[in-house]
Amino acid sequence: LIWFKKSGLMYSSKRLYPFRFTKEHLRKKRTVIPSSTEDEELSQLLKLYNSNKIRTTKYSVLSFLPKNLFEQLHRFANVYFIFLAALNFVPVVEAFQPEVAVVPIILVLSVTAVKDIWEDYRRFRSDHLINRLLCRVYSSKQKAYIDKCWKDVRVGDFVRLSCNEIIPADMLLLYSSDPRGVCYIETANLDGETNLKQRQVVLDLPFQGGEITLENFHSRLECENPNNDLSRFRGYMEHPNGVRVGLHNNNLLLRSCTIRNTETVVGIVIYAGHETKAMMNNSGPRYKRSQLEKRLNTDVLWCVLLLIIMCLTAAVGHGLWLKNLKDPIFETDTETSPALAGFYVFWTMIIVLQVLIPISLYVSIEIVKLGQIYFIHNDLALYNEQLDSRIQCRALNITEDLGQIQYLFSDKTGTLTENKMVFRRCSIYGVEYPHKENAQRLEVYEAEETEAAGRSVTLKSGCSRKSLSCRSLSCNRSSVSLHTLTAESEDEDRLSNHIQPRTSAFCSRAKEVVPDPELVRKLSWLCSPVKPLSDGSSGTPCSLELTYITDFFLALAICNSVVVSSPSQPRHVVPEARTPLKSLEEIKLMFQRFSFSPFSALSTPQLRGSPRSFTSRLFSRGKTGSFTFSPPPSSAGQTETETEDDVEDVSKEVDCESDTDDELLYEAESPDEAALVHAAQAYRCTLRGRSPESLLVDLPGIGSLAVQLLHILPFDSNRKRMSVVVRHPLSGQLVVYTKGADSVIMDLTETSKGNTEQTQKHLDSYAREGLRTLCIAKKVLEEEEYEVWLKRHLLAESSIENREELLLDSAERLETNLTLLGTTGILDRLQEEVPETIEALQRAGIKVWVLTGDKKETAINIAYACKLLRPGDELLTVTCGSKDACAALLQELKLEVQRGGDRLMEPSAAENRSESSSSSAADFILVIDGCTLDWALQEELKSDFLELSCRCKAVICCRSTPLQKSQVVRLVRDQLGAMTLAVGDGANDVSMIQVADVGIGISGQEGMQAVMSSDFAISRFKHLSKLLLVHGRWCYSRLANMILYFFYKNVMYVNLLFWYQFFCGFSGALMSNSWVLILFNLLFTSVPPIIYGVLERDVPADTLMELPELYRAAQTIYVPSMFWINILDAFYQRLTVFFPTALAGSDVGDLSFGSPINASALLIILLHQVIESHTLTWIHMLVLAVSAASYFGFVLLVSLFCVTCSPPLNPLGVETLQMSQPLFYIICTLTTATALLPRLLVRALHNTLNPASALTTAQMDKVDSERYCKRMQRWNQNHRVNRLPVSADNPGLERSIDTVVS
Repeated sequence: LIWFKKSGLMYSSKRLYPFRFTKEHLRKKRTVIPSSTEDEELSQLLKLYNSNKIRTTKYSVLSFLPKNLFEQLHRFANVYFIFLAALNFVPVVEAFQPEVAVVPIILVLSVTAVKDIWEDYRRFRSDHLINRLLCRVYSSKQKAYIDKCWKDVRVGDFVRLSCNEIIPADMLLLYSSDPRGVCYIETANLDGETNLKQRQVVLDLPFQGGEITLENFHSRLECENPNNDLSRFRGYMEHPNGVRVGLHNNNLLLRSCTIRNTETVVGIVIYAGHETKAMMNNSGPRYKRSQLEKRLNTDVLWCVLLLIIMCLTAAVGHGLWLKNLKDPIFETDTETSPALAGFYVFWTMIIVLQVLIPISLYVSIEIVKLGQIYFIHNDLALYNEQLDSRIQCRALNITEDLGQIQYLFSDKTGTLTENKMVFRRCSIYGVEYPHKENAQRLEVYEAEETEAAGRSVTLKSGCSRKSLSCRSLSCNRSSVSLHTLTAESEDEDRLSNHIQPRTSAFCSRAKEVVPDPELVRKLSWLCSPVKPLSDGSSGTPCSLELTYITDFFLALAICNSVVVSSPSQPRHVVPEARTPLKSLEEIKLMFQRFSFSPFSALSTPQLRGSPRSFTSRLFSRGKTGSFTFSPPPSSAGQTETETEDDVEDVSKEVDCESDTDDELLYEAESPDEAALVHAAQAYRCTLRGRSPESLLVDLPGIGSLAVQLLHILPFDSNRKRMSVVVRHPLSGQLVVYTKGADSVIMDLTETSKGNTEQTQKHLDSYAREGLRTLCIAKKVLEEEEYEVWLKRHLLAESSIENREELLLDSAERLETNLTLLGTTGILDRLQEEVPETIEALQRAGIKVWVLTGDKKETAINIAYACKLLRPGDELLTVTCGSKDACAALLQELKLEVQRGGDRLMEPSAAENRSESSSSSAADFILVIDGCTLDWALQEELKSDFLELSCRCKAVICCRSTPLQKSQVVRLVRDQLGAMTLAVGDGANDVSMIQVADVGIGISGQEGMQAVMSSDFAISRFKHLSKLLLVHGRWCYSRLANMILYFFYKNVMYVNLLFWYQFFCGFSGALMSNSWVLILFNLLFTSVPPIIYGVLERDVPADTLMELPELYRAAQTIYVPSMFWINILDAFYQRLTVFFPTALAGSDVGDLSFGSPINASALLIILLHQVIESHTLTWIHMLVLAVSAASYFGFVLLVSLFCVTCSPPLNPLGVETLQMSQPLFYIICTLTTATALLPRLLVRALHNTLNPASALTTAQMDKVDSERYCKRMQRWNQNHRVNRLPVSADNPGLERSIDTVVS
């Protein structure tokens, strides 16, 4: 191989790799060859790719200091204080000793640096452990596999893995010990999903089916460059003979996944280290800027402006003072002009008044947020005992945003509902089967479940244990999880307990489907070889209907990606086809009872001689009009008797097989698939095994048959359907089975079929009952048609550029002219307390929008069930077929809403509405479908749509895609400037969650994609009420009040220094020790507001839950008016402190004058905190006492021992002298009382005029304490080990230490 630097070309003269490279080619694609190649130049190509060593640390020993300083300098406050520290080194503007000036910024930078070092050291330890893990890598020199550390693995290496080993890099699967060429992986470390995924060996390998010989592997791999898309992999493998084989995501083993139920796999490394998909998705903790921080920056700018005004005043005052100074009796600088002296004083005052900018505020906010997250994380009310899971706080800096939510966007399935699907009813061939007994069983089950939940019983389903047991394959190597390398063992124990319930085949409830008697009766005709069929007029099923029924349940069984296992077959191996329940002779006799009309293309000898030729017509779909069936002569009475007997026989057979069937474990990627497979199993159409090429299915009356699986066209959000291409086990025909949303399937079906209209009525009926609907269809392919399609499909699979678009086009070409078989109705009931939660959120002033992909009728039914839509509300439905029609309808609805009155826009309407009368007043609810939403979101119409939506109480967007969900959230967030929250549980909700200001994921049945993309993760929708109404309000009010307090105390103390300038010629002189000046706000008064920010409870939790209206009332705490009120209060207090002290006849000395002023300021600031606090515990009192004691202790020590601590002043003996005089205490007492009296009066007046909230708070606090004590006692009794820490959102266990200040 030769490399030309000028031309950028690379080519190989060897025949094994006849290809050329360019630099442009390497930027677009990745080429991989075995690293064992002997060609040195080819080896150099592989070295261009990253090694497998990972490094997630931000710093090294050499880079820490400059890099950390650079990051911290991104904060304006840090730059500002560094500038002041440097400025103090200039002699002409020096305010005090330079070493004192650098103390604040060094302290703040050091605290932040220590925190960063600790976090980075933890990452370093994790990286070290992972990089030193061992794996087996093939050595071409030793002709064997050797142990290598993960960090030494390179692209092109062959890696051999055993069961329960973690995959070290992204590898292409070349060999599996499974004879079918498959292996199973668990992706819990990657995306949180615990159900097993199936991966397949690359097709058409020379050694496929036997032991792999790596010396003979000379193929070239061409694939896309590294990216973070976990569900996509595009490329092809080119063999030395020029044959190309397409590569897809099912061939790729991703780093950090675990090999399960497969003894040995071998793969070639494609991406390594930071180029693996797992590492490219590892973006670390989410960082968002909260709204409070944005307002804080604005107020800091106001403080900067205030500082400049003070400094300009001092500069002008000093210049005028010098200009008017005549014959001074003290030494002054007469050489400097007044203007220049004023300029110097300006910068001196910048240094003196620097504490006006709260440098410690940013550090305090970070500490407070960590404390708030700790208590949210350990709140027992947000703990799910059944799943052993609690809330996860993934975003560490937006806790206060939870208290400012105005719009909530919710998914339906899995968010408002359980997402535990249960087959409820179905319609086949236009005939509806209500499954009444199944409905009665579900009602009984729900009643039992509710009673069990009331007893707080932890459910551990049997199917969970079975599913876990099927994974207990004994292997030589033990299982290692990447989580164990980075998390504590205690957390891992909880994690394993949390995973266990979701590992099962969703729920045993989905398996318990009671068959419909009428459908069983019809299926019995297939099971019995002596019963005739008719055209359906005599009550017996016609052959066409029976064909529809059989195809319907066969589609339910095979049109999915369900993985099958059983305790006796833990490796998920597809069992060999068992002997059919009926022999070929019995099958022949079963079909020989049919007679054909003269129009049939088949003759009787053909039928008798070949039962297969009959079944090919029976299951044919494209030529149903070419034959008819007529029953042989038989009496109706005999038919009825036989039918009843057969129903009993079939029921007995179902019961007899139930034990065997129950042993099968289905692991599906969605609850819908599991419910449909269990429904098919209930009618003895049982999926028993799966391999990449075939499926093993039991058919009623026939037994086990192998179905050749040719292609799977997976579900995607664009097509909204899934298809499989199979060769029918009886007819031998090529058949496409499709299932998907009725909105797309009904458009793809042949409208000439007579059952379409009736099926549509059943679909609408199911949707009105709140059932999830799916349509089942099929299509028979001709061999020539299939061959043409296959060529295009293989080309799309092997394409690297535009592969997704080509595959989508290929699937759509196949899924046309379908024959509708029937539809299913699946029950997905509401989660507990969803109606109460939505009602509470609406009372809190939060508008709730539901964004779902379900039908309009289903969405409306769920809206009624969860009380989002009430009987008295007026429904506005927007369904249009064109943009012009949509525009006209929006205008018309806007006028209608205006005529109806804007009740929702009036705050009093929501505040005064009680629970009893909430349904009496009609509100508007907007319902819009996905097609119309496309028009409404366009630039010309989105303003009209938004205006109409804002006038409605709630909005329901049905048939919406993931992209539309995110567009709706972005529209409200950007156009209205409102605080938005999005909650969902599935991968289709990720974009919506990421766009919203606050994203919440629900750890449900659809994996963990939503959780991993969220800011907070909960397990039930009902937890939103406590999270928002209680914790959100607390976090916001605590931080808002703490920030206002910081501004108040800084402005108050700085004004004392400013007023002193009027008595010293604006010279920048100080009235106190420089150390006291620096440490006053940085140390002596900084800890109490932190304790306040973590532990303050202005209203108890129970009161907030019972009065959601308090949520919106708290959103006005941190507004510009409150900021300026606190600033004015600080100005007033500084006047009451400074001038009475000046008039009291204090000593002329600077430090003697400043001593009572500093002491009074400290007492006022601390007592101000007491007045503002609603919760005072021993912790608060201890911190306040320590703060006061630390100040007086410090100044006394300085007064006793320090002589040159604050030159040119001498603090020796000043404080001891002052504190020995009664005047000192009189001044402190009077100034403190005078300064705090107005705030006390305002507080008392407010509680007098508005006693309800104060009385309710005091009344509920005692009840809250007693209730929490009882809960904690029960918790301690039930959880002796691994207790959760006590939540601080409740009062202490000893009520005597918890008082409420009204």
